[in-house]
Amino acid sequence: MAMSSGPEGLGTRMRHVLEILDGDVARFLADIGLDGYRPRYSPVVRALLARGPLAIRDLAEEMRVTHSAASQTVAQMSRAGFVHLEPGADARQRIVSLTAKTRDLLPLIEAEWTATTEATAALEAELPYSLRALLDAIMEALERKPFRRRIEETVAARELR
Repeated sequence: MAMSSGPEGLGTRMRHVLEILDGDVARFLADIGLDGYRPRYSPVVRALLARGPLAIRDLAEEMRVTHSAASQTVAQMSRAGFVHLEPGADARQRIVSLTAKTRDLLPLIEAEWTATTEATAALEAELPYSLRALLDAIMEALERKPFRRRIEETVAARELR
């Protein structure tokens, strides 16, 4: 489906692209026998493989997402049996580790990572610029000046006050 040049906002377009990508990866995961494993689980698995069991706060930092986003993903993974949660030294802290189920699935998960990485490279080769570089540039620009501040600096926002 071609993207129209209609009035959709930037967020709508980004969500739409993400829905397309995630949907296709999810269908591929089901095709190779990883039904129930979602694309958003891979960054968690990769971080835990690289660093071992982590507190959710440290996992969020490793993945560059909010604590809330990491916590929601971990909760879903726990319900599906992909991670185990146990109390940390601090009663409020929960330590996340991979389950035996996930470790048994690692050959399939790693095969999916490789296939997805190769497919991403092929997609980027068709684009007039690197999607990854563009997304990195967007994140860096938003770290320098958050989007909320950019909105507040517009004439329309000043007129609302």
